[in-house]
Amino acid sequence: MTQHFLLSSRAKTLSLGQVLRMTDAEAEAAFIGVRWPDGKPVCPNCQCPIVWDCRKANGAPRWRCKACRKSFSITSGTIFAHHKLNLRDYLAAIAIFCNEVKGKSALALSRDLRVQYRTAFVLSHKLREAMASEMKAMTLGGQGETVEIDGMYAGGYVRPANLKENRVDRRKAANQTGKRKVVVVVRERGGRTLPAVFKSEAAALGWIKSKVARDTRLMADEAPSWNDLAARYQVERINHQEAYALAGGIYTNNAESFFSRVRRGEIGHHHHISGPYLVRYAQESAWREDYRRIDNGRQVQMIAGLAMRCGPSVDWSGYWQRHIKA
Repeated sequence: MTQHFLLSSRAKTLSLGQVLRMTDAEAEAAFIGVRWPDGKPVCPNCQCPIVWDCRKANGAPRWRCKACRKSFSITSGTIFAHHKLNLRDYLAAIAIFCNEVKGKSALALSRDLRVQYRTAFVLSHKLREAMASEMKAMTLGGQGETVEIDGMYAGGYVRPANLKENRVDRRKAANQTGKRKVVVVVRERGGRTLPAVFKSEAAALGWIKSKVARDTRLMADEAPSWNDLAARYQVERINHQEAYALAGGIYTNNAESFFSRVRRGEIGHHHHISGPYLVRYAQESAWREDYRRIDNGRQVQMIAGLAMRCGPSVDWSGYWQRHIKA
């Protein structure tokens, strides 16, 4: 019997112990190598390559630019800008985050790092924002490609009344909270996964048309929301009440696998992922699904690289100080 990838030694190339045994200098060198692969710092403000070391005694690495005369550190202009923890803790947080294949709860991360819950909560969402940064300009499909689309409703849970005679039909709009949203995913077979959140599946049609190339073969279920896509794409439909897959490659099992990961993350780790944060959890699950066959050492390096290339957080900079609202 073939061994599952996650059980093999190929999946485990970095341990948390290795990270925690790093000295401050080694952690700094790791982040420098990720941000500037050639080891030569460049000013994040004006991109000038001529800088000099202005590190204070017993302080963190710091440089000053010859052109704009501004000082900067390893994390200046990145999603970790103005950080309070040392760099080894951030590297450990990324390693912990990667090792959880279905997601990592903020409560567990706060215990692992021995920080406040809100610190772990914001840090987790910054990592999700970094993961999502590579999806901004992503388009899927094309000539000869097949893309699966599907939707999953989440949030807006209505607790049923205790007595049976007091219970209402929770399927009716009048008895719902209005917070229920749908995660719509487009997933290219053998390619990437791209999710987004909408009020309904029908509201996602314009987004699907902007993200999926015209000459793409689409796979969808029998939901009437997808009917209008037939005017633009070759759409194959499958009725899940009759079968999960039909001859000719007609199925949406890859999209369903993505939703399975989201649901398992919700049930086992987060317990509640609706509201304004739902899209970030969906993007995290998409990233994990796409890179599930990559060893954890490379996953850590990839997320650290995305964090170093991603600017200061648009959602979380000043969130707890109420400067902005996520």
